[in-house]
Amino acid sequence: MTTLPDHIDEGRHEPMGALARDGGVNFAVFSQHAQRIDLCVFDADGVRELRRYPLHGPHDGLWHGFLPGVGPGLVYGLRAHGPYQPEHGHRFNPHKLLLDPCAREIVGRFRWAPEHHGYEMGHPEGTRSIDKRDNAVQALKARVAPVAPPPVNHHPRVPTADLVLYEVHVRGFSMQHPDIPPELRGTYAGLAHPAAIAHFKALGVTTLSLLPVQYHLDEAGLAQRGASNYWGYNTLGFFCPDPRFSQTPDDPTATAAEFRQMVATLHQHGLEVVLDVVYNHTAEGSEAGPTISFRGLDHASWYRLVPGDHSRCENLTGCGNTVHTAHPRVAQWVLDSLRHWVQDMGVDGFRFDLAPVLGRTRHGFDPHAAFFTALKQDPVLNRVHLIAEPWDAGPDGYQVGRFPGRWLEWNDKFRDSVRRYWIGRGNGAGVSRGEFARRFTASSDLFHHGQRRPSASVNFIAVHDGFTLMDLVSYSHKRNLANGEDNRDGRSDEVATCFGVEGPTADAGIVALRQRVRRAMLATLMLAQGTPMLYAGDEIGNTQGGNNNAYCQDNPTTWLDWAGADTALAAFVGELAALRRAEPALRHDRWFQARSTGPDERSLSWFAPSGHEMQVNDWHDAQQQALACRINGEPVDRPGHHALLLAFNPEALALPFTLPAPGAPGTWELLLDSSGDLGAGQRTASADVLRVPPQSVLVLRQVG
Repeated sequence: MTTLPDHIDEGRHEPMGALARDGGVNFAVFSQHAQRIDLCVFDADGVRELRRYPLHGPHDGLWHGFLPGVGPGLVYGLRAHGPYQPEHGHRFNPHKLLLDPCAREIVGRFRWAPEHHGYEMGHPEGTRSIDKRDNAVQALKARVAPVAPPPVNHHPRVPTADLVLYEVHVRGFSMQHPDIPPELRGTYAGLAHPAAIAHFKALGVTTLSLLPVQYHLDEAGLAQRGASNYWGYNTLGFFCPDPRFSQTPDDPTATAAEFRQMVATLHQHGLEVVLDVVYNHTAEGSEAGPTISFRGLDHASWYRLVPGDHSRCENLTGCGNTVHTAHPRVAQWVLDSLRHWVQDMGVDGFRFDLAPVLGRTRHGFDPHAAFFTALKQDPVLNRVHLIAEPWDAGPDGYQVGRFPGRWLEWNDKFRDSVRRYWIGRGNGAGVSRGEFARRFTASSDLFHHGQRRPSASVNFIAVHDGFTLMDLVSYSHKRNLANGEDNRDGRSDEVATCFGVEGPTADAGIVALRQRVRRAMLATLMLAQGTPMLYAGDEIGNTQGGNNNAYCQDNPTTWLDWAGADTALAAFVGELAALRRAEPALRHDRWFQARSTGPDERSLSWFAPSGHEMQVNDWHDAQQQALACRINGEPVDRPGHHALLLAFNPEALALPFTLPAPGAPGTWELLLDSSGDLGAGQRTASADVLRVPPQSVLVLRQVG
């Protein structure tokens, strides 16, 4: 190893983190309340501390230094000196080696041990005591990364109106895929294998929304019982791809290169990559959690503390702590991290877990919070997809429809309404036709304000959190015993039904009914106005055995079952996506009008099965569920602007529909029947009666 210098130069206070430059490495770390911060350099194995250097500063809360003669591969940690006064929010403990919050590479393997806590566990004074044992040998360390090459790919830049999202777990997608080599299964490379890409292209999805891939830890309770956090919502390294999905998990440089190559390969095939990111909390947990990084550097700045009791973390996330993104330096760190993933790793956007936390001020959620303003003004980040999970676990945490500007938001009202429409009537959980129509047309009650577009509504029926599509028609009750929490975890009120038999069945009638309902729900999802999002595996009939909270199941429960794949269902999803692409009316990103008034507007009308336009009393008729909508095609001389008719029949019997006029001369041609009972290509005139099969969606197009 290069001989280490005797001293550290002052260096620069920016950027935060460790950056190889000018024949050395510049270090900068934020701590507003520390009295001293030491840079500790280790041998290549991260076992023996070689030198310790006090950083210069603080400079506006930043401690910094330049170490000449060293470069990429240098292993280091930090020690922060300051008051240990939990009652004031300060938990400095120089006996604990700390991980750089901006580490691009992390070495070592974390194992839970009492020494990682800043206080003496079991001490009568609890967290007010201080633990003076040194944890350096067991602690994770940062390693200076080589300067990342610029991404050698071009972002597909899919227009928002054309997005079809596909929520997928990197590991779970390929672990059992027979056409992906065993050595690539469960890896970043596996997700970009030709067999995977062929599946994505056949489905017609445009954008992969990856469950968390930033470096995360397994919670102590899971580790104690030999389980793992499969989903990964427990981030520690916000600049590092998780090594668990790498072919070379012990080589952070190779892991980052594999991730970049995955993104580049997907881009070559026109597929975007969006990351599910967790900037609302960290893996350090509550005030009783370990001191690994942020807590030891400046607990009172990095985390929100309970007003009036700074010894406790404010828990707006349900995970023990809440990142204080209202602090300017913390917000800067989040933005630095996001830019890193766009500029250095090549990704196309982000889905923010528990996103209201990002806009929390002292007075609650504010869509005009400083963080949102900074994101909007950032020259890199203002071009990428921004998707919110618009709820958190704090007071007034449900903020669907309130995110600013061009943000997209998960719309759980679409999920619940569509489920109730297709499966809820028989068990008393049905939904009105008016509610269904509102959700099908992008939830204007939530999103039609502030110049927002219909695409702001991210529509879904199933995601990682909850029943799969197969399970929500196969189980009436969750089956989460395998999680080790006595079936207490996960939602108990999901809209779901088994149609008479819990779980798998040989009853051909029930199997056929479940299939029809799943196809109808998929058709509703893919044809609705807004941004559709599929959950990986739903297109092949994947089941989790009724587990609706499989966060700790890294096994065949969550891995996609390719051997049992319903290929016909996958082909049907591809057909739906192709229809959506072919028909501009199905991805119209303007709000429908009562009547068209310009070339870029379309009008929409709703009809009862009798053929008359829906009136007030029809919307309130609880005994009737079936209905149809006509998307008018004016002006008729514009290519692709013909009218469409969509008919919905959630009933158990076929229903006669009197077809309304297309709105211009012509007849109706059947394009799609989700049930498969009717053959595509049939032509019918207006005022004709068409028997719409039970539990089905039909799409007809104006011809002639």
